[in-house]
Amino acid sequence: MPELPEVEVTRLSFVERIAGASVQAARLGKPLRWALGCTPESLVGKNVLTVRRRGKYLLLDFDHGVLILHLGMSGSLRFEPDLPAPGKHDHFDLVTSRGTLRLHDPRRFGAVVYANSDDHPTATRLLGRLGVEPLSDKFDLAVFHAGLKERRAPIKQVLLTGDLVVGVGNIYASEALFLAGIRPTVRATKLSGPRAKKLHQAIRDVLFRAVDLGGSTLRDFSSAKGESGYFQLEAMVYGRADQPCRTCQSTIKVIRQGQRATFYCPVCQKT
Repeated sequence: MPELPEVEVTRLSFVERIAGASVQAARLGKPLRWALGCTPESLVGKNVLTVRRRGKYLLLDFDHGVLILHLGMSGSLRFEPDLPAPGKHDHFDLVTSRGTLRLHDPRRFGAVVYANSDDHPTATRLLGRLGVEPLSDKFDLAVFHAGLKERRAPIKQVLLTGDLVVGVGNIYASEALFLAGIRPTVRATKLSGPRAKKLHQAIRDVLFRAVDLGGSTLRDFSSAKGESGYFQLEAMVYGRADQPCRTCQSTIKVIRQGQRATFYCPVCQKT
């Protein structure tokens, strides 16, 4: 699944190119995760102001309204002046004066939803319960630590819930916990102030580094320019079960937590 870095990389790869464009046509293919919320024809004539990100959602701001996009499990966006005819897994096209934005989603767990504003019930239903953005200045250490103290679940699971800090998905939770030297099974409430500080910084460091490297392309992720990511090539633990730790040479372990694979080093992450 595309995680926060992949979504941010996608945003950066087309935000400047689509800003200022006017919508000329819209096409909706097979049904996606949620209904569009309007007719495709009603999007014609709207002007794109910018593209924001909230967690793993992309928000296309129009002069009137906002288009909320989610890449689901296997989705990706392309934005080009000329694209070929839609294929079997191309389920949404937004044709603008500067190019066509296309959602490609083989599994159809992605979504394209229109709302009149950020305050519209449709938008608040999708975005209203998301935690703080980890790449913003609002990701406050004291608030983060206080939130951890209220949660008895394993720290890896707490990071994945997205209500305390948003967008730290499976790949980057494993990587941040390794960088902070914290075992993924430790209860969140047991993290001391200094350890919470290490994790807070590790989350930011890992996510910023992933964005710099274009995200992680494990299967078919690519940016809106069609470019792959390279973070997976320098991952310390994720996807490296039974391989030697890059730091101490111990064997990387993998366990299941909440139906997700968690990778860690038993030596570098003792507690």
